[in-house]
Amino acid sequence: MAAPSNLTLRLLTAAVVSPLLLAAMFLAPLWVWFGVVLVASAIAASELFAMTHPEDRVAQAIGIGMTAATTAAVYFGARDARVLLTTLLAVPLVGLLVPLWRLGDIRSAALRIVAGVAAPMFVGGSLATLALLRRDLPEGGRWVVMALTFAWLADTGGYFFGRFIGGAKLYEAVSPKKTRAGFVGSLVGASVGAALATFGYLPALEPAHAFPLAIVAGALGQLGDLAESLLKRSTGIKDSGWVVPGHGGILDRIDALLVVAPIVYTYALWTARVG
Repeated sequence: MAAPSNLTLRLLTAAVVSPLLLAAMFLAPLWVWFGVVLVASAIAASELFAMTHPEDRVAQAIGIGMTAATTAAVYFGARDARVLLTTLLAVPLVGLLVPLWRLGDIRSAALRIVAGVAAPMFVGGSLATLALLRRDLPEGGRWVVMALTFAWLADTGGYFFGRFIGGAKLYEAVSPKKTRAGFVGSLVGASVGAALATFGYLPALEPAHAFPLAIVAGALGQLGDLAESLLKRSTGIKDSGWVVPGHGGILDRIDALLVVAPIVYTYALWTARVG
């Protein structure tokens, strides 16, 4: 029997995972959704630190622990400046000190220092905003859906515009398959997400806000995708992992979301929508 195609695997995975995610977002207690975010944060961190610290399981474990701790600190300390300030000070300090203890190859020390300093906040802090969206906003589950939609419809629009229109490359040295047409498609896809939200399940979000927010999130989310591509190419990795059949690793699936989710939550903060 022939092996299922990549597209078939993607569709099967989505068919299984999507209902579970929706149930966690809308039906389960808040702690369940936070648990989903925490687990995703830890897995994504394991994939990232496997790229930056490939020969050091101890340093990988420390990085994963710091990322999970950051996720929890941002979630539980979002209303307590002491918790957030302590996290912002402690995480970089640990990231700086671990390579001194786990020296390894001196040529990769700079990469390992930067990863230890930045990755816990980038992965853990950014993903924590998905849990904050659900907890802190009226109809929070719908805001989470919108953030996911911005990221994933942008990715879908970029894929189809890039495949069927093609044209000039966007940034060939970093991601040879991405095109400028694909970037435009990403903005179109994110705008479709805005239309679905403002004219459908989230009417409290005005169109005059929804579409600019989608454009900013879609554009910067694609830059997040490029940044992960740069990390993979610089470390000689094709996929960040294998945990999501047909999709690669968790990090491959959430690279844009790591940028989009904080943008949406920051927008909600500055427009006084956070309760």
